[in-house]
Amino acid sequence: MKSYFPKDFLWGGATAANQVEGGSDIDGKGLSVSDVYIFDGDMPKEHWTDQWHMMTHKQVEEAQDPESKKYYPKRHGVDFYHHFKEDIRLFAEMGFKTYRMSIAWTRIFPKGDELVPNEAGLAFYDAVFDECLKYGIEPLVSLSHYEMPLYLVTHYGGWPNRQIIDFYVRFAETVVDRYRDKVKYWVTFNEINCVKHHPYVSVGIIEEGHPHIEQDKYQGAHHQFVASAKATAYIHRVIPDAQVGCMISYQLLTPYSCDPDDIQKTVEQQRTSLFFSDVQARGYYPAYAKRMFEEKSVILAIEDGDLAVIRENPVDFISFSYYMSSAVSAHPERLESAVGNLITGGIKNPYLPSSKWGWQIDPKGLRTALNQLYDRYQKPLFVAENGLGAEDTLASDGTINDSYRIDYLRQHIQQINEALHDGVDVFGYTAWGCIDIVSASTSQMSKRYGFIYVDQDDAGNGTKERSKKASFDWYKEVIASNGANL
Repeated sequence: MKSYFPKDFLWGGATAANQVEGGSDIDGKGLSVSDVYIFDGDMPKEHWTDQWHMMTHKQVEEAQDPESKKYYPKRHGVDFYHHFKEDIRLFAEMGFKTYRMSIAWTRIFPKGDELVPNEAGLAFYDAVFDECLKYGIEPLVSLSHYEMPLYLVTHYGGWPNRQIIDFYVRFAETVVDRYRDKVKYWVTFNEINCVKHHPYVSVGIIEEGHPHIEQDKYQGAHHQFVASAKATAYIHRVIPDAQVGCMISYQLLTPYSCDPDDIQKTVEQQRTSLFFSDVQARGYYPAYAKRMFEEKSVILAIEDGDLAVIRENPVDFISFSYYMSSAVSAHPERLESAVGNLITGGIKNPYLPSSKWGWQIDPKGLRTALNQLYDRYQKPLFVAENGLGAEDTLASDGTINDSYRIDYLRQHIQQINEALHDGVDVFGYTAWGCIDIVSASTSQMSKRYGFIYVDQDDAGNGTKERSKKASFDWYKEVIASNGANL
Protein backbone atom coordinates (compact mmCIF):
# COMPACT_ATOMS: atom_id res chain seq x y z
CA MET A 1 0.00 0.00 0.00
CA LYS A 2 1.31 3.44 -0.87
CA SER A 3 1.53 5.57 2.24
CA TYR A 4 0.21 9.12 2.11
CA PHE A 5 1.05 9.80 5.74
CA PRO A 6 3.23 12.93 6.06
CA LYS A 7 6.71 12.35 7.46
CA ASP A 8 5.92 14.30 10.63
CA PHE A 9 2.63 12.43 11.28
CA LEU A 10 1.96 12.07 15.00
CA TRP A 11 1.48 8.36 15.71
CA GLY A 12 0.70 7.38 19.28
CA GLY A 13 -1.82 6.30 21.84
CA ALA A 14 -4.36 7.86 24.18
CA THR A 15 -5.60 7.46 27.75
CA ALA A 16 -7.53 9.52 30.30
CA ALA A 17 -6.30 10.23 33.82
CA ASN A 18 -9.47 8.91 35.46
CA GLN A 19 -9.14 5.53 33.73
CA VAL A 20 -5.40 4.95 33.96
CA GLU A 21 -3.81 6.75 36.89
CA GLY A 22 -5.24 5.42 40.13
CA GLY A 23 -3.76 6.95 43.26
CA SER A 24 -7.00 8.73 44.06
CA ASP A 25 -6.11 9.02 47.75
CA ILE A 26 -2.48 10.02 47.22
CA ASP A 27 -0.77 13.41 47.37
CA GLY A 28 -3.91 15.42 48.04
CA LYS A 29 -6.03 14.42 45.05
CA GLY A 30 -9.76 15.12 45.37
CA LEU A 31 -12.72 13.11 44.09
CA SER A 32 -13.79 13.65 40.49
CA VAL A 33 -17.11 12.93 38.80
CA SER A 34 -15.64 9.68 37.45
CA ASP A 35 -14.65 8.46 40.89
CA VAL A 36 -18.33 7.78 41.61
CA TYR A 37 -18.77 4.93 39.12
CA ILE A 38 -18.85 1.30 40.22
CA PHE A 39 -18.77 -1.92 38.20
CA ASP A 40 -21.49 -4.43 38.92
CA GLY A 41 -20.75 -7.69 37.14
CA ASP A 42 -24.08 -9.15 38.25
CA MET A 43 -25.95 -6.53 36.25
CA PRO A 44 -27.19 -7.70 32.81
CA LYS A 45 -24.74 -6.61 30.12
CA GLU A 46 -27.33 -4.51 28.31
CA HIS A 47 -27.54 -2.27 31.40
CA TRP A 48 -23.81 -1.80 32.01
CA THR A 49 -23.79 1.65 30.44
CA ASP A 50 -26.91 2.83 32.31
CA GLN A 51 -25.02 4.60 35.10
CA TRP A 52 -22.79 6.27 32.50
CA HIS A 53 -25.70 8.50 31.51
CA MET A 54 -28.01 8.28 34.52
CA MET A 55 -26.38 9.12 37.83
CA THR A 56 -28.51 9.32 40.98
CA HIS A 57 -28.21 11.57 44.01
CA LYS A 58 -27.92 8.48 46.21
CA GLN A 59 -24.96 7.15 44.24
CA VAL A 60 -23.13 10.47 44.49
CA GLU A 61 -23.84 10.71 48.22
CA GLU A 62 -22.71 7.15 48.91
CA ALA A 63 -19.53 7.62 46.88
CA GLN A 64 -18.47 10.41 49.24
CA ASP A 65 -18.85 8.17 52.28
CA PRO A 66 -15.36 7.08 53.41
CA GLU A 67 -16.98 3.97 54.94
CA SER A 68 -18.49 2.79 51.63
CA LYS A 69 -17.52 -0.81 50.87
CA LYS A 70 -18.19 -0.54 47.14
CA TYR A 71 -15.37 -0.84 44.63
CA TYR A 72 -14.83 2.26 42.52
CA PRO A 73 -12.61 1.13 39.61
CA LYS A 74 -11.66 4.59 38.35
CA ARG A 75 -10.13 5.49 41.70
CA HIS A 76 -7.61 2.73 41.06
CA GLY A 77 -7.14 2.72 37.28
CA VAL A 78 -4.14 0.56 36.40
CA ASP A 79 -1.82 2.47 38.75
CA PHE A 80 -0.11 4.54 36.06
CA TYR A 81 0.63 6.87 38.99
CA HIS A 82 3.36 4.48 40.10
CA HIS A 83 4.09 2.78 36.76
CA PHE A 84 4.32 5.78 34.42
CA LYS A 85 8.05 5.40 33.75
CA GLU A 86 7.63 1.77 32.76
CA ASP A 87 4.55 2.52 30.68
CA ILE A 88 6.09 5.46 28.82
CA ARG A 89 9.20 3.36 28.14
CA LEU A 90 6.93 0.79 26.47
CA PHE A 91 5.23 3.57 24.47
CA ALA A 92 8.67 4.69 23.33
CA GLU A 93 9.57 1.13 22.36
CA MET A 94 6.56 1.14 20.03
CA GLY A 95 7.87 4.38 18.57
CA PHE A 96 5.18 6.77 19.77
CA LYS A 97 5.55 10.28 18.43
CA THR A 98 2.81 11.58 20.71
CA TYR A 99 0.93 10.56 23.83
CA ARG A 100 -2.56 11.98 24.25
CA MET A 101 -3.34 12.19 27.95
CA SER A 102 -5.30 14.31 30.38
CA ILE A 103 -4.46 16.22 33.51
CA ALA A 104 -6.69 15.33 36.45
CA TRP A 105 -8.17 18.66 37.54
CA THR A 106 -8.54 17.21 41.06
CA ARG A 107 -4.79 16.66 41.37
CA ILE A 108 -4.20 20.37 40.84
CA PHE A 109 -7.27 21.79 42.60
CA PRO A 110 -8.80 18.94 44.66
CA LYS A 111 -12.17 20.63 45.18
CA GLY A 112 -11.93 22.91 42.16
CA ASP A 113 -12.53 26.26 43.84
CA GLU A 114 -9.20 26.67 45.70
CA LEU A 115 -6.99 29.67 45.07
CA VAL A 116 -3.70 27.83 45.54
CA PRO A 117 -2.84 24.74 43.48
CA ASN A 118 -1.63 21.46 44.91
CA GLU A 119 2.13 21.29 44.32
CA ALA A 120 2.26 17.49 44.56
CA GLY A 121 -0.14 17.22 41.65
CA LEU A 122 1.81 19.70 39.54
CA ALA A 123 5.05 17.86 40.29
CA PHE A 124 3.55 14.55 39.15
CA TYR A 125 2.77 15.87 35.68
CA ASP A 126 6.18 17.50 35.49
CA ALA A 127 7.63 14.03 35.92
CA VAL A 128 5.27 12.50 33.34
CA PHE A 129 6.03 15.15 30.72
CA ASP A 130 9.76 14.92 31.37
CA GLU A 131 9.60 11.18 30.86
CA CYS A 132 7.74 11.61 27.56
CA LEU A 133 10.15 14.25 26.30
CA LYS A 134 13.13 12.09 27.25
CA TYR A 135 11.99 9.69 24.52
CA GLY A 136 10.95 12.38 22.05
CA ILE A 137 7.24 11.79 22.69
CA GLU A 138 5.15 14.94 22.24
CA PRO A 139 2.45 15.27 24.93
CA LEU A 140 -1.01 16.18 23.67
CA VAL A 141 -2.94 17.23 26.75
CA SER A 142 -6.68 17.33 27.38
CA LEU A 143 -7.49 19.84 30.12
CA SER A 144 -10.82 18.23 30.96
CA HIS A 145 -11.56 14.57 30.20
CA TYR A 146 -14.58 13.64 32.35
CA GLU A 147 -12.60 14.66 35.44
CA MET A 148 -14.19 17.78 36.88
CA PRO A 149 -14.04 17.92 40.70
CA LEU A 150 -17.05 16.29 42.33
CA TYR A 151 -17.19 19.19 44.79
CA LEU A 152 -18.11 21.52 41.93
CA VAL A 153 -21.14 19.31 41.29
CA THR A 154 -22.32 18.88 44.86
CA HIS A 155 -21.69 22.47 46.01
CA TYR A 156 -22.09 24.53 42.83
CA GLY A 157 -24.39 22.45 40.62
CA GLY A 158 -21.86 21.85 37.86
CA TRP A 159 -21.33 23.77 34.62
CA PRO A 160 -24.80 25.38 34.50
CA ASN A 161 -23.37 27.60 37.25
CA ARG A 162 -21.37 30.38 35.59
CA GLN A 163 -18.83 30.39 38.43
CA ILE A 164 -17.35 27.18 37.03
CA ILE A 165 -15.90 29.20 34.12
CA ASP A 166 -13.59 31.04 36.50
CA PHE A 167 -12.56 27.85 38.30
CA TYR A 168 -11.74 26.15 35.00
CA VAL A 169 -9.82 29.13 33.66
CA ARG A 170 -7.77 29.31 36.87
CA PHE A 171 -6.95 25.61 36.47
CA ALA A 172 -6.08 26.05 32.78
CA GLU A 173 -3.86 29.06 33.40
CA THR A 174 -2.09 27.29 36.25
CA VAL A 175 -1.11 24.26 34.19
CA VAL A 176 -0.30 26.28 31.07
CA ASP A 177 2.06 28.46 33.09
CA ARG A 178 3.66 25.40 34.64
CA TYR A 179 4.10 23.33 31.46
CA ARG A 180 4.55 26.06 28.85
CA ASP A 181 7.95 24.65 27.87
CA LYS A 182 6.80 21.03 27.81
CA VAL A 183 3.41 20.96 26.08
CA LYS A 184 2.40 22.65 22.83
CA TYR A 185 -0.69 20.62 21.84
CA TRP A 186 -3.76 21.23 24.01
CA VAL A 187 -7.41 20.16 23.92
CA THR A 188 -9.83 22.14 26.08
CA PHE A 189 -12.65 19.58 26.59
CA ASN A 190 -12.88 15.91 25.71
CA GLU A 191 -15.93 14.91 23.64
CA ILE A 192 -17.67 18.17 24.47
CA ASN A 193 -20.75 17.12 22.47
CA CYS A 194 -21.44 14.14 24.75
CA VAL A 195 -23.35 16.36 27.17
CA LYS A 196 -26.30 15.26 25.02
CA HIS A 197 -26.01 11.70 26.30
CA HIS A 198 -24.26 11.77 29.67
CA PRO A 199 -24.68 15.19 31.29
CA TYR A 200 -23.40 14.08 34.70
CA VAL A 201 -19.85 13.25 33.65
CA SER A 202 -19.77 15.97 30.97
CA VAL A 203 -21.12 19.04 32.76
CA GLY A 204 -21.84 17.82 36.28
CA ILE A 205 -25.64 17.61 36.09
CA ILE A 206 -27.32 14.92 38.17
CA GLU A 207 -30.16 14.07 35.81
CA GLU A 208 -32.38 12.25 38.31
CA GLY A 209 -35.55 14.27 38.86
CA HIS A 210 -34.17 17.28 37.02
CA PRO A 211 -37.00 19.62 35.96
CA HIS A 212 -35.22 21.37 33.07
CA ILE A 213 -32.50 19.01 31.86
CA GLU A 214 -32.20 20.35 28.30
CA GLN A 215 -31.95 23.92 29.55
CA ASP A 216 -29.13 23.06 31.93
CA LYS A 217 -27.31 20.86 29.40
CA TYR A 218 -27.00 23.69 26.91
CA GLN A 219 -26.41 26.38 29.52
CA GLY A 220 -23.57 24.24 30.79
CA ALA A 221 -22.29 23.81 27.23
CA HIS A 222 -22.40 27.57 26.68
CA HIS A 223 -20.28 28.10 29.77
CA GLN A 224 -17.83 25.49 28.47
CA PHE A 225 -17.63 27.33 25.13
CA VAL A 226 -16.76 30.56 26.97
CA ALA A 227 -14.26 28.77 29.21
CA SER A 228 -12.68 27.04 26.22
CA ALA A 229 -12.32 30.32 24.35
CA LYS A 230 -10.72 32.01 27.36
CA ALA A 231 -8.31 29.10 27.82
CA THR A 232 -7.49 29.15 24.10
CA ALA A 233 -6.71 32.87 24.25
CA TYR A 234 -4.44 32.35 27.25
CA ILE A 235 -2.58 29.42 25.70
CA HIS A 236 -1.95 31.39 22.50
CA ARG A 237 -0.70 34.34 24.52
CA VAL A 238 1.64 32.35 26.78
CA ILE A 239 2.79 29.75 24.22
CA PRO A 240 2.77 31.50 20.82
CA ASP A 241 3.51 28.33 18.83
CA ALA A 242 0.93 26.22 20.68
CA GLN A 243 -1.94 24.49 18.91
CA VAL A 244 -5.32 24.29 20.65
CA GLY A 245 -8.05 21.92 19.57
CA CYS A 246 -11.62 20.98 20.34
CA MET A 247 -12.62 17.34 20.65
CA ILE A 248 -15.91 15.70 19.77
CA SER A 249 -17.27 12.19 19.71
CA TYR A 250 -17.98 11.53 16.04
CA GLN A 251 -20.29 8.62 15.46
CA LEU A 252 -20.94 8.79 11.74
CA LEU A 253 -24.68 8.77 11.04
CA THR A 254 -26.13 7.41 7.81
CA PRO A 255 -29.77 7.22 6.67
CA TYR A 256 -31.20 3.75 7.06
CA SER A 257 -32.93 4.15 3.71
CA CYS A 258 -33.43 6.65 0.91
CA ASP A 259 -36.75 7.67 2.47
CA PRO A 260 -36.59 11.50 2.58
CA ASP A 261 -37.72 11.35 6.22
CA ASP A 262 -34.71 9.18 7.09
CA ILE A 263 -32.39 11.59 5.30
CA GLN A 264 -33.79 14.63 7.10
CA LYS A 265 -33.68 12.86 10.45
CA THR A 266 -30.00 12.04 9.84
CA VAL A 267 -29.20 15.67 9.06
CA GLU A 268 -30.91 16.81 12.25
CA GLN A 269 -29.21 14.25 14.47
CA GLN A 270 -25.78 14.89 12.96
CA ARG A 271 -26.21 18.60 13.58
CA THR A 272 -26.81 18.02 17.28
CA SER A 273 -23.25 16.64 17.47
CA LEU A 274 -21.58 19.04 15.04
CA PHE A 275 -23.21 22.00 16.77
CA PHE A 276 -20.45 21.85 19.38
CA SER A 277 -17.54 21.81 16.94
CA ASP A 278 -19.35 24.43 14.82
CA VAL A 279 -19.21 26.85 17.74
CA GLN A 280 -15.63 26.05 18.74
CA ALA A 281 -14.15 25.90 15.23
CA ARG A 282 -16.12 28.68 13.55
CA GLY A 283 -16.48 30.93 16.56
CA TYR A 284 -20.22 31.49 16.53
CA TYR A 285 -23.56 29.79 17.04
CA PRO A 286 -24.84 28.30 13.75
CA ALA A 287 -28.11 29.48 12.25
CA TYR A 288 -29.80 26.12 12.86
CA ALA A 289 -29.22 26.49 16.61
CA LYS A 290 -32.17 28.91 16.83
CA ARG A 291 -34.70 26.27 15.87
CA MET A 292 -32.89 23.56 17.82
CA PHE A 293 -33.14 25.64 21.00
CA GLU A 294 -36.77 26.53 20.32
CA GLU A 295 -37.72 22.87 20.00
CA LYS A 296 -35.87 22.03 23.21
CA SER A 297 -37.36 25.05 25.08
CA VAL A 298 -33.84 26.30 25.77
CA ILE A 299 -33.21 30.00 26.42
CA LEU A 300 -29.52 30.63 27.01
CA ALA A 301 -28.31 33.19 29.51
CA ILE A 302 -25.56 34.89 27.51
CA GLU A 303 -23.65 37.70 29.17
CA ASP A 304 -22.00 40.68 27.48
CA GLY A 305 -18.69 39.65 26.00
CA ASP A 306 -19.47 35.93 25.77
CA LEU A 307 -20.08 35.85 22.02
CA ALA A 308 -17.11 38.12 21.37
CA VAL A 309 -14.64 35.92 23.24
CA ILE A 310 -16.00 32.83 21.46
CA ARG A 311 -15.71 34.56 18.06
CA GLU A 312 -12.19 35.85 18.72
CA ASN A 313 -10.77 32.54 19.91
CA PRO A 314 -11.72 29.61 17.68
CA VAL A 315 -9.66 26.43 17.97
CA ASP A 316 -6.75 25.64 15.65
CA PHE A 317 -7.67 22.02 14.96
CA ILE A 318 -10.49 19.51 15.38
CA SER A 319 -9.84 16.23 17.15
CA PHE A 320 -12.40 13.47 17.49
CA SER A 321 -13.06 9.93 18.61
CA TYR A 322 -14.31 7.40 16.09
CA TYR A 323 -15.36 3.88 16.98
CA MET A 324 -18.48 3.12 14.97
CA SER A 325 -21.24 4.42 12.76
CA SER A 326 -24.97 4.24 13.21
CA ALA A 327 -27.96 4.16 10.91
CA VAL A 328 -30.84 6.60 11.46
CA SER A 329 -34.52 6.16 10.74
CA ALA A 330 -37.46 8.48 11.17
CA HIS A 331 -39.43 5.37 12.17
CA PRO A 332 -37.12 3.48 14.54
CA GLU A 333 -39.99 1.57 16.14
CA ARG A 334 -40.27 -0.52 12.96
CA LEU A 335 -36.64 -1.63 12.95
CA GLU A 336 -34.04 -3.43 15.05
CA SER A 337 -32.11 -1.02 17.25
CA ALA A 338 -28.33 -1.00 17.71
CA VAL A 339 -28.56 -1.27 21.49
CA GLY A 340 -24.81 -1.62 21.94
CA ASN A 341 -23.81 1.65 20.28
CA LEU A 342 -22.93 3.23 23.60
CA ILE A 343 -26.00 5.14 24.65
CA THR A 344 -26.55 6.86 21.32
CA GLY A 345 -28.71 4.09 19.98
CA GLY A 346 -29.56 4.15 16.31
CA ILE A 347 -30.75 1.44 13.98
CA LYS A 348 -28.77 -1.72 13.36
CA ASN A 349 -27.00 -1.57 10.01
CA PRO A 350 -27.34 -5.00 8.35
CA TYR A 351 -24.15 -4.41 6.32
CA LEU A 352 -21.85 -4.05 9.34
CA PRO A 353 -20.43 -6.51 11.90
CA SER A 354 -20.63 -5.77 15.62
CA SER A 355 -18.21 -6.11 18.51
CA LYS A 356 -19.12 -8.16 21.59
CA TRP A 357 -20.46 -4.95 23.11
CA GLY A 358 -22.68 -4.34 20.08
CA TRP A 359 -20.63 -1.50 18.55
CA GLN A 360 -21.09 -1.60 14.79
CA ILE A 361 -17.67 -1.64 13.11
CA ASP A 362 -17.40 0.61 10.06
CA PRO A 363 -13.80 1.41 8.98
CA LYS A 364 -14.88 3.09 5.75
CA GLY A 365 -17.02 5.40 7.83
CA LEU A 366 -13.82 6.90 9.23
CA ARG A 367 -12.80 8.06 5.76
CA THR A 368 -16.26 9.56 5.30
CA ALA A 369 -16.05 11.27 8.70
CA LEU A 370 -12.64 12.76 7.94
CA ASN A 371 -13.86 14.12 4.62
CA GLN A 372 -17.03 15.51 6.17
CA LEU A 373 -15.18 17.31 8.94
CA TYR A 374 -12.50 18.71 6.64
CA ASP A 375 -15.07 19.87 4.09
CA ARG A 376 -16.97 21.58 6.89
CA TYR A 377 -14.11 23.31 8.71
CA GLN A 378 -10.99 23.33 6.50
CA LYS A 379 -8.90 22.92 9.63
CA PRO A 380 -6.36 20.22 10.49
CA LEU A 381 -7.84 17.04 11.94
CA PHE A 382 -6.54 14.68 14.62
CA VAL A 383 -7.97 11.20 15.22
CA ALA A 384 -7.77 11.25 19.00
CA GLU A 385 -9.49 7.96 19.78
CA ASN A 386 -10.04 4.77 17.81
CA GLY A 387 -9.90 1.21 19.02
CA LEU A 388 -11.57 -2.11 19.71
CA GLY A 389 -12.74 -3.17 23.15
CA ALA A 390 -12.40 -6.94 23.48
CA GLU A 391 -11.77 -9.72 25.97
CA ASP A 392 -8.15 -10.78 25.59
CA THR A 393 -6.92 -14.25 26.55
CA LEU A 394 -3.55 -14.68 28.20
CA ALA A 395 -2.05 -17.92 26.85
CA SER A 396 -0.08 -20.34 29.04
CA ASP A 397 3.17 -19.03 27.58
CA GLY A 398 2.22 -15.47 28.50
CA THR A 399 1.37 -14.30 24.97
CA ILE A 400 -1.82 -12.54 23.86
CA ASN A 401 -2.80 -13.03 20.24
CA ASP A 402 -5.14 -10.12 19.59
CA SER A 403 -5.33 -10.49 15.82
CA TYR A 404 -8.91 -9.16 15.93
CA ARG A 405 -7.59 -5.85 17.28
CA ILE A 406 -4.90 -5.72 14.61
CA ASP A 407 -7.55 -6.29 11.92
CA TYR A 408 -9.76 -3.52 13.33
CA LEU A 409 -6.95 -0.98 13.58
CA ARG A 410 -5.44 -1.93 10.22
CA GLN A 411 -8.73 -1.33 8.42
CA HIS A 412 -9.23 2.05 10.09
CA ILE A 413 -5.68 3.23 9.44
CA GLN A 414 -6.09 2.23 5.79
CA GLN A 415 -9.08 4.55 5.62
CA ILE A 416 -7.07 7.43 7.15
CA ASN A 417 -4.57 6.84 4.37
CA GLU A 418 -7.39 7.04 1.83
CA ALA A 419 -8.60 10.30 3.39
CA LEU A 420 -5.08 11.74 3.16
CA HIS A 421 -5.08 10.76 -0.51
CA ASP A 422 -8.42 12.58 -0.79
CA GLY A 423 -6.61 15.73 0.33
CA VAL A 424 -7.77 15.79 3.94
CA ASP A 425 -5.28 17.38 6.37
CA VAL A 426 -4.86 14.75 9.11
CA PHE A 427 -1.83 15.28 11.33
CA GLY A 428 -2.10 12.55 13.96
CA TYR A 429 -3.64 9.31 15.18
CA THR A 430 -3.76 8.02 18.76
CA ALA A 431 -5.16 4.55 19.36
CA TRP A 432 -7.46 4.54 22.37
CA GLY A 433 -6.40 2.76 25.53
CA CYS A 434 -2.90 2.02 24.23
CA ILE A 435 -2.37 0.27 27.54
CA ASP A 436 -5.32 -1.59 29.10
CA ILE A 437 -7.38 0.77 31.24
CA VAL A 438 -10.72 0.83 33.07
CA SER A 439 -13.56 1.21 30.56
CA ALA A 440 -15.19 4.65 30.49
CA SER A 441 -18.72 3.46 29.77
CA THR A 442 -18.90 0.22 31.80
CA SER A 443 -16.11 0.68 34.40
CA GLN A 444 -14.90 -2.84 33.75
CA MET A 445 -11.33 -3.96 33.13
CA SER A 446 -12.05 -6.99 30.96
CA LYS A 447 -13.13 -4.76 28.06
CA ARG A 448 -9.57 -4.15 26.87
CA TYR A 449 -8.19 -1.90 24.15
CA GLY A 450 -4.45 -1.88 24.70
CA PHE A 451 -1.29 -2.99 22.94
CA ILE A 452 -0.05 -3.62 26.50
CA TYR A 453 -1.82 -6.11 28.73
CA VAL A 454 -2.26 -5.26 32.42
CA ASP A 455 -2.77 -8.16 34.83
CA GLN A 456 -5.89 -6.87 36.58
CA ASP A 457 -9.48 -8.06 36.66
CA ASP A 458 -12.83 -6.29 36.97
CA ALA A 459 -12.58 -6.34 40.78
CA GLY A 460 -9.10 -4.79 40.74
CA ASN A 461 -7.30 -8.04 41.57
CA GLY A 462 -4.01 -8.89 39.91
CA THR A 463 -0.30 -8.16 39.87
CA LYS A 464 -0.65 -5.16 37.51
CA GLU A 465 2.27 -6.62 35.59
CA ARG A 466 2.57 -5.27 32.05
CA SER A 467 3.11 -7.53 29.03
CA LYS A 468 3.06 -7.03 25.27
CA LYS A 469 0.26 -8.27 23.06
CA ALA A 470 0.75 -9.29 19.42
CA SER A 471 -0.60 -5.86 18.45
CA PHE A 472 2.38 -4.23 20.20
CA ASP A 473 4.90 -5.38 17.60
CA TRP A 474 2.40 -4.80 14.80
CA TYR A 475 1.84 -1.16 15.78
CA LYS A 476 5.58 -0.71 16.24
CA GLU A 477 6.05 -1.68 12.58
CA VAL A 478 3.17 0.57 11.48
CA ILE A 479 4.88 3.56 13.10
CA ALA A 480 8.36 2.63 11.90
CA SER A 481 7.10 2.39 8.33
CA ASN A 482 4.97 5.55 8.70
CA GLY A 483 1.85 3.64 7.81
CA ALA A 484 3.28 1.78 4.81
CA ASN A 485 3.33 -1.67 6.47
CA LEU A 486 -0.05 -2.56 7.87
